Amino acid sequence: MSLKSLTLLHEKATSYSKYPLSIPVIRQLHEMTFPTEVTFFVGENGSGKSTLLEAIADKAGFNTAGGGVNHMYDVHRSEASLGDYIRLSWLPKHRRGFFLRAESFYNFASYLDQNPNLLISFGGKSLLSESHGESFMRLFKEKFNGKALYLLDEPEAALSPQRQLSLLRLIKDSTEVDGAQYIIATHSPILLGYPGATIYNFDAAPLEAIAYEDTEHYSVTKYFVNHRERILHELFKEEEEEAGQ
Repeated sequence: MSLKSLTLLHEKATSYSKYPLSIPVIRQLHEMTFPTEVTFFVGENGSGKSTLLEAIADKAGFNTAGGGVNHMYDVHRSEASLGDYIRLSWLPKHRRGFFLRAESFYNFASYLDQNPNLLISFGGKSLLSESHGESFMRLFKEKFNGKALYLLDEPEAALSPQRQLSLLRLIKDSTEVDGAQYIIATHSPILLGYPGATIYNFDAAPLEAIAYEDTEHYSVTKYFVNHRERILHELFKEEEEEAGQ
């Protein structure tokens, strides 16, 4: 791995009452290490995982709207304000990689369509000419190679369960063969199952690493699969009782 650790620069903070320093897990963060080639950020919406991932992208020099160091379009580019408060430690330092934002992927694909020379490196075919999931997988296959840092924000948003399994295989190949490093914010219990990965739980402050089986994503999914009828019965019963009040 090249990215070794992240440090929050508390000495630069003047107030913890405003976003993003108001997020509990961010406010209590001092240092985060990346001891494995694949790291996952998990937690509820608003827990800070995407905010921190975006800050890493900013400090790495990637476009925070999505892309790498050479993709400097400004449409819906995020301010990445947390990037002003973190320091990244590299060994060795490099700027090769990519930041995928599922929510702004359309803007990135549109940018490529306007730059034919860049589109060639993505297979020469518009990413908008395929389904969302197909275009994601083509992006992964065309660009995720070589020693680089790949930051993925909820890549499962466009991927079927089978495609998520394909992504796991791609990640394994690129880390073992090319020395790639991944940091992924996700809600997917499938992706979280990647063997040997570090999983940081953003629902706990201070931030802590947890086992796959201890994630809420795993336990809720497992319980639902094993007790689907009981869960749905209780869930719908509660809704009916609330509607009758």
